[in-house]
Amino acid sequence: FHTGPKAMFPLVVEAVAKVRRPDELRWISFGHYESDECGSMNLWLDMAPHSQVVANEWACMLSIGDQAARPPRTMIDGEILDLGGKRLRLLTTPHVPHNWESQMLFEETTGTLLCGDLFSHFGDGKALVEDDIVGPAIELEDAVRQSSLSATSGATIRRLADLEPTTLAIMHGRSFRGDGGAALRQIADEYDRRVRAVLDEGLVAMAGAGCPDPT
Repeated sequence: FHTGPKAMFPLVVEAVAKVRRPDELRWISFGHYESDECGSMNLWLDMAPHSQVVANEWACMLSIGDQAARPPRTMIDGEILDLGGKRLRLLTTPHVPHNWESQMLFEETTGTLLCGDLFSHFGDGKALVEDDIVGPAIELEDAVRQSSLSATSGATIRRLADLEPTTLAIMHGRSFRGDGGAALRQIADEYDRRVRAVLDEGLVAMAGAGCPDPT
């Protein structure tokens, strides 16, 4: 659910080639407009001549419509992309975990939520796990504060939880198989707790609490 940056394009092509011919790709999509998400977008469009970027209305209006080498396919919230045997439902998730144009995809036949940067965590290991992913996601949030927390963050995530996904396909870290709805509700509760803490403490308490020192 991302193209990877330009520098990683050869590596990603090599990986995709183990599954199918890269030049036969039909659809390209990603969670939001950042280099790691779509830096090699136009390289993929060039390699796969029949491919097209799929994105929500805000993403197409703000960035993709201008930056993509070919016009994207614009989809509205809840619209289904029928892949022939698989069905992808587009879900707009503004600012969850970050960026105005953020989106996720839910593959209905397998119960897989392509959730992008949500649940990002440190470390390496198995590609798919069944143990706790909420704790590691909170650990990363404490360290780098990647999420654009707001009064609507929790509600946006609970809407995803209502889909009751059985697999969470996570961009940064290990993917999860199990009760995805429960994991989403836990992270929604944590986001709500953080928003309430800011309101209780006041904005003065947040002074200097922006992006951490990258060193």
